[in-house]
Amino acid sequence: MTVAVFFGCSFIAFGPAFALFIFTIARDPLRVIILIAGAFFWLLSLLLSSLVWFIAMKASNDKDQQLQRGLLIFGVMFSVLLQEVFRFAYYKLLRKASEGLAALSEDERSTVSVQQMAYVAGLGFGIMSGAFSMINILADSLGPGVVGIHGESQYYFLTSAFMTMAVTLLHTFWGVVFFDGCENRRWWVIAVVVALHLLVSGLVSTSVPIHFDSSVSGLIYDL
Repeated sequence: MTVAVFFGCSFIAFGPAFALFIFTIARDPLRVIILIAGAFFWLLSLLLSSLVWFIAMKASNDKDQQLQRGLLIFGVMFSVLLQEVFRFAYYKLLRKASEGLAALSEDERSTVSVQQMAYVAGLGFGIMSGAFSMINILADSLGPGVVGIHGESQYYFLTSAFMTMAVTLLHTFWGVVFFDGCENRRWWVIAVVVALHLLVSGLVSTSVPIHFDSSVSGLIYDL
């Protein structure tokens, strides 16, 4: 049963993203590079968020529940804002790279449009975000034990898988909208993306139990 849960939740969480990668990205080496670089930028934002979380946890009293809740809210907001800052930095980097590719091409046109780069970069953010939010849950799904045996919800793994799938796709959509806002200098569009990211992360944080952990990876649920 545990193996079935593991593979079922894996396919639910990463199936759509894997299909998008196979049919729209895998055949183009440049898109693969953009995807990997996008995932790397998300990892950088996670590293900085984890360092701030680590320092905050070490400097606070872990027995003060009110303080811990405040730190959790701060951690969520800081992580989301940092991700969006790195998304903007990645946009600027891709624009510079696009200009360089256009200069090297014969017709002075880039082989990848800004819209395509936005989609691939957003998917890179989403895949890495989903991997970090789901990997520990999938490891626990292999056992030993059966979820719900002590009265907990039996749909925890299934719900987490669907949540990961949704957040992965949301990152893809946010990437496209965010890049479009940057390209056309519609700053209100960027503000909407950031607000929606904060809203989704806030809802996830209040609905998913998060264990306070002082390790560097203590705050890993996407956020």
